[in-house]
Order: sequence, then structure tokens, then C-alpha cells
Amino acid sequence: MAGAAPRVDCLAGFRCPAGRLAAGRPRVLGLGAEVFLSTGSELVYAYDRQARQPSAVYEFPGQVWHLELLAPRQALYVLCARKGVYFVPLDTPSRSVSHAGGTIEDDELPPGVTAVGPDACLFPDATLCAFTLLDDLLVTMAQGTATWKMQLFERPCPGPDPRPGAQIGEVVFPAGPPSARDPGEPPAMHFLPVLCCVSPPNSRAPQSHLPGPGGFTLQSALFGLLFGADAALLESPVVLCGLPDGQLCCMVLKTLVNLREAPGDPRALVRILHHLEEPVVFIGALRTEPQAQEAVGQGLLGEDTHANCVVALGHHGRMLAIKASRDEAGNLVPELREYRLPGPILCAACGGGGHVYHGTPSDLCVVDLAQGIAPEDRTQSGLPPLLCPASLSICSIVALSVSPGAPEEDTELLVLSARGRLMACHLARDPVAACPARMTAAQAGQKIRDLLSGIGSISERVFSLKKAVDQRNQALMCLHEALDVSCALLSRQGSPKPIACSTTITWSRQGLREELTATCRLENRGAHSLGPGWTWCLQVLSSAHAFELDTAGTTTTYTVPVHQLAPGAWREVTLSLGSGEDGTPELPVTVSCALFYSVREVVRGALAPPGSTEDPHCKACPPDLLPTRDGICLPLGEHTVDLLQCLRFPGLAAPGTQATRPTAPTADPVDTFLGACREQGSEPVGPTALRAKYLPPSVASARVSVELLRAALENVYTGVPLCCATLQWLLAENAVVDVVRARALSSVQGVAPDGADIRLSVHEVALTDLCPAGPIQAMEIQVESASLADVCRTHHAVIGRIQTMVVERAARGSSPPDLRVQCLRQMHTNHEALLREVQALRDRLSLEDEASSRTTAEQLLQVYQQLRSPSLVLL
Repeated sequence: MAGAAPRVDCLAGFRCPAGRLAAGRPRVLGLGAEVFLSTGSELVYAYDRQARQPSAVYEFPGQVWHLELLAPRQALYVLCARKGVYFVPLDTPSRSVSHAGGTIEDDELPPGVTAVGPDACLFPDATLCAFTLLDDLLVTMAQGTATWKMQLFERPCPGPDPRPGAQIGEVVFPAGPPSARDPGEPPAMHFLPVLCCVSPPNSRAPQSHLPGPGGFTLQSALFGLLFGADAALLESPVVLCGLPDGQLCCMVLKTLVNLREAPGDPRALVRILHHLEEPVVFIGALRTEPQAQEAVGQGLLGEDTHANCVVALGHHGRMLAIKASRDEAGNLVPELREYRLPGPILCAACGGGGHVYHGTPSDLCVVDLAQGIAPEDRTQSGLPPLLCPASLSICSIVALSVSPGAPEEDTELLVLSARGRLMACHLARDPVAACPARMTAAQAGQKIRDLLSGIGSISERVFSLKKAVDQRNQALMCLHEALDVSCALLSRQGSPKPIACSTTITWSRQGLREELTATCRLENRGAHSLGPGWTWCLQVLSSAHAFELDTAGTTTTYTVPVHQLAPGAWREVTLSLGSGEDGTPELPVTVSCALFYSVREVVRGALAPPGSTEDPHCKACPPDLLPTRDGICLPLGEHTVDLLQCLRFPGLAAPGTQATRPTAPTADPVDTFLGACREQGSEPVGPTALRAKYLPPSVASARVSVELLRAALENVYTGVPLCCATLQWLLAENAVVDVVRARALSSVQGVAPDGADIRLSVHEVALTDLCPAGPIQAMEIQVESASLADVCRTHHAVIGRIQTMVVERAARGSSPPDLRVQCLRQMHTNHEALLREVQALRDRLSLEDEASSRTTAEQLLQVYQQLRSPSLVLL
């Protein structure tokens, strides 16, 4: 094959119409030291390579579509758009003008330009779009309405005043549907038919009448296979026609001549050889087998010098090669093979050595149809199964021709670039590279295995990279959703949150004992899903023991991974609130809910895919790309579980159910055995029994004005006595509230989690000493139990609810009534005295012995009861 780095000689520059040349219109023809070219405008240039300057410029009345040279330098035939075919003799001395060289401007013509007038038009016809020459004949192609018309004329004789030739015959045949247009192709691009004359090997036509692209001679075997026995017997030239719709047709010229003597159906004369399914831009012929050295040395033009392969190229890169071959039985058959070349193809030419040159917008390439055939092995035939175009590193070529020369000489290409530069490209012939030895089966198999191995490695690499990209895209989507959820939770102050967490308190039986549990429910009310990386965090904080005030409460944290929580979905988790050894909860208990998003985990998973340890292409995650913080924590809220929610009321069981007393916490097995061994009828012994027998019940109370309660509860508890409404308000989060509401109770007795009885009552009292305007009506909420710890816990829960109510009413701007300041001061002084007495008794209790401390403890208990039952009222 030709060398990869051709020697390029820039001959001249010609101005392009509208900045660049359009493919399919420019033409370049070389004959010795002269080059004839058209740039697609109205001008045709004759360029002298020895003088390196234009020798003549011809201006035609229309755009030049095609030109052919009648050798040896006798005349020039030019087809102008929508005008016809013009004849310009080249042997008139006055036609030649001299220019200074350089770039020729179209709009500023030199005074030596020869204008070609209407008298030079031999065949005026606005529908003509192609023509070709053959000996003393001229073949034209005209386009009609959905038809093509091929006409055969006698070629006018050269001379100063040529006359139009007589028409010999014509044939009209239908045009096929237009071929599919490439998506990147300009919609206004127009393709012209391609005509080419083919002669049999024993034709008597002079070889000088068949120059370059005008025609070629085929070997007799291929000529007979392509065009039939009639054409071979008649020794008739054949016209090959490539149409814009992709059809490759042929017509035997002598049958068209004989049609005048024996009329028949002219459409039967045109035969379709093949269909490229894209516009045909080039038809040519070449010899794929090396010529005999004797014929080359002696200049003999025999059968061994004629072309043995016909090629046709489509605009989008499809190439057809036709060659005579032999089947298994040894019979001659035509071998047709289609190839795919890089397109779009703008121009093409056939050269020696089986080479086909074709130009695209990006490169000038060459393919070798004689690859693998050595010069010493002339018996080999057939076309290569695959063509690999070799680049010549020349771009934007719109016109191309091969200069005629001896076969042993270097190949010279005359090319015209899209910017109007005329260049000569010299390609050195390398006999070794032109005829490479065929590979053995083992070498071909090894090469195929290497290619498949490379394809497999690239496929694995592509799969790995695609997996990494998909994983990072997924991580970005998760981070985006996490940002949306965070903004929604942090920006909605006072409005419903898209992610809500609620807590419900229930008693459940675990084996032989009952246990207090909290059921937490996480519900997605927003529009975003919670996916990987989200964790639901639950923290249970128990208060300190009632008699160990200096110790801190216990904290337990639970983490629940949220794998996928779609909008509208929910998830529940049940937690045990029993923190003591016997399962009794240390109330109040605070349950805090939060969402944690692990940014570090999501980013690490995106930068280091799971298969990174096995995949050598995946690199480890750089530490500097990871976020500095582990993640973000979004609090959802907290819920306080107090004694009012945990009370059970066996005496208020729903109708139809059996009222059973809750089981006490499981006792020690030794105490159970000793109690069973005690005589029947003996009095029970134990801290709870002794406290119930010898100590009076502890009482705590809180007073709230009727006006405050009525203002806070009138919208919820309408038509209910205020004392009953107050009790329902206190037990609103307890399961027994429906029974209390149905029976309109103002006093109930329940059981604490440790088994102690607690009585809760609400009644109305009148306070006469506070207001000068008269007594203040108030509701007194009283808690009574033998367990001082349970009284404290219940009293704490009641005060907490009252504080919340007072804060809400104060925010609405309510004002209390006028009070007696002296009376309030006296109450405050009495409470301060009680607090000082409590501190003194606690100090004395820590210093006295066991016998003396009993009296001090009784006094301290009395002072506590006075503090739990104040005379103050919340207004």
C-alpha cells in the first residue's frame, strides 16, 4: 500500500464560492503538465504546472457541473447547470492568457478571461445533469418528472466551428424513490448521476478516446458476466449509470443504436445491476492482480493489462466491488462484495496496484483491493473480506484524480481542497507493503484471540467504570434527597413536619409479669423517600431513683436502620421501659426520637465500590475526599412518660370484661417460699404492708382557678362538669380515659406500676383570703397514696400539665384578677420557713443515730406533706 506520509506540493489557490467548495461539483483533470479544474462556480481554469500559474480561464454562463477533456488536448466539454453542454476548443492560441500567479479572485476577473457565449452550447437542455464521451459518441442524462432520459448523440468533429451532432437514440426509464438522507447531511444537498463508459477488451475504439474518468476497458470474463453474452458478441460498449437513489444501471449502446431499425420497448434496454441504497458518487475500475513483467516492460496492452474489478461508492460510505471468480465446480461467476468505509464520501478515484482513494470531510484515505496477492502468485483471485482504510493525513478534499503514469512509477494524486487549494500528492510505492504475505491459520487465530482478549478487558473496564458512575449518581441522588428532607424538617417551625414520630404507652405481658412498653411509630408524610444512610435513633432517659437524688438517671440508645421508607409508609418499634431489677420503670421516662444521616458512609460507598478489593481498576477512596463529619442529626421530638399515663384502673374495666388486678412484680424466690410456709391467718409482713398499717396515706394537692380551667377546656370538653373535664384532661393519654368520660367520674382509684394504690380526685373549693372582691372558685386536684414516691411522681405529672396550660394561656394575653399582696407575701414567707425547716431536718437526720432519727423522720414527713398541699392557687 502507499506510504502513510505522502509528499504534498501545493500548486495554487483558487477562491471558493461562498467561502468553501461544495462536494459533488468541483472537478480536477490532469493531462501531462496541464491541469483543468472547476471549483463549482462559472469558471474553468487551465493551470500550467511547469510555469506554476494559470494559462487560461474560461467563464461560462452557468455553474459548472461536469467537465471532460478530449485527448490529446483537442477540446473541453463542459456541462453548465440548467443550460446544457458547451464545447470549447483548446488549440486556439488566443484562448490562452497569462496571469501573475497566486490566488484567482472570482469577483475580480482579470482582463484575459475568456467568456464562453451561447454559440458554444452544442446541446442546449435545461434538464441535462450528466454526460460522458465515448470515441465519436456523446451520452447524456436528463432528469424528468419521476423519470430519467438517456440520449445518444454523434460527437461533433473538432474544429473552429463545430456543429451539434445528430441524435442516434434515447431511452426513458422510471426513477426510483429517493434514498434515505443521513441525519447530519444538509437538507439542500443535491446529487447528480454518475456516467461511465465500459468497453470490451477487443473493442476497436482507440484507447486515447477513453481517458481517466471517461471510461475503462474490462477483461472479457468480467465483461460477459456483468453485461451478458449479447454485449460480448456485439463487442458493444456499455454505459454504467449510478443514480442518486442508489441504483447502479447499465445499457448496451449498440442495442440503442439498433432500436431505430427494429423498434421495441426502450425500457427493456436498461438493466439494474445493484442497489446501494444511498446516492452513488463514483464508478470506476481497477486491476487487483499484478501485471506481467513482460507486458509492463514492452508496453503491451493485452488482456493482462485490463481492469478486472468494478467498484462503486455511495455517499454514506457503502462500497461495492464486482469481480469474476470461480465457484466450486470451476465455473465463472460474478463475485459481489459490499464494504463499509468511513463517510460521507465526497470524491474518489481508482489508482494502480488495486488502490481506491476516497476523500471525506476529515481525511483522505486509501484502501487496497489487492491485499494478500503476491506478484509471483497470479493464480489467486477473490476479493478481501475486510477493508481497512489507511489515512493519508490530508483533510477536506472535494475533488480528486490520479495522474496517468507508468505502473512502476510513484502514484501522483491531484486534489482540490474545500478552501480552493490545488495540491499534488506523491505516494511512494512500497513493493513489500503493497503485497504483504498472507497470514497462516495459526497466526490469524492468535490475532483473533488477542483481539477478543483486548475486547474483554475493555468490556470489563467499561462495566467497572459504568458501575462506579452509577453508584456515584445514586449517592448524589441520596445526598440531594437528604438535603431536601433536612431543609423540610429544620424550616417548618410550628407546621406539620414531613417526617413524624409518635409514641404510645401500653402494658404487655412478658412471661409471668406485665411490662410497660413504648411503641414508637416513624411515619413518612413527605414527598421524599428515606433510603440507605438513614438511621432512626431512639433514646430512653429514666429519672433517678426517688431516694437517690444525687445519682443520674440511666440512658439507653437504640438505633434502627431505615433501609427504605417510601412516602406514606411507616415503621414501628416497641421498647421496654422497665429499667429496674424487678422491671419497674423509674418514672418519668423521656423518649427522644431523631434521624441520623451518615454522609461519610454514603460518600465512602460511592468512592469505593463494593468490588474494589477484587477489581484492580477501582482505586481506594482517598481520605481527603471524605467529609470531616460523620453525618447530620435531625431531632424529631421527645415524649415524656409520667405516672398518669402508666396508671391502671382494675375497677374501671370495660363492660363485658373481667376486672383483674395487675400482678405485682416478681418477688424473690426465698421470700415466696417463706411466705408459703407461714401459718394461715397470720398477718402479712413486709414494707408495703407495714406502711399501709402503721403510716397514714400521703396526700398532695394542687389548686387551679375555675376561670383558667374553663378557658382552657371549654372548647374540648363542652357540656361536661368542670371537675369531670379536669380529670379527663389529666388522664387524656391513659387508655382508661374513654371509661372516665363515659361515666363522668371526678374521682378514680388506680394502681401504680409498683403495685401501690393511688387515688386521684378533683373537687371544687372556694378561696376567701386572696381576692378583695370575693372568694375565688378553684379546682383542687388531690393525689393520695400510701407510697410517698408514687405521690411525688403523680404530683409531678399533674404540676407539669398545669404549667403547660398556664404558659399557653399567658401567651394569649390573659390577665389574673386583683389579689391581696399582703396575703401572698405571708404565704411566701410560710413556704420559705418550711423549706428552711426541711433543710435543717435533713442535716440533723444525717448526724443522729437510729433511735433518734425516727422522730426526725416523722417531722420531716409532716413538713413534706405541708409543702405538697399549699394554699396557693394557679390563676
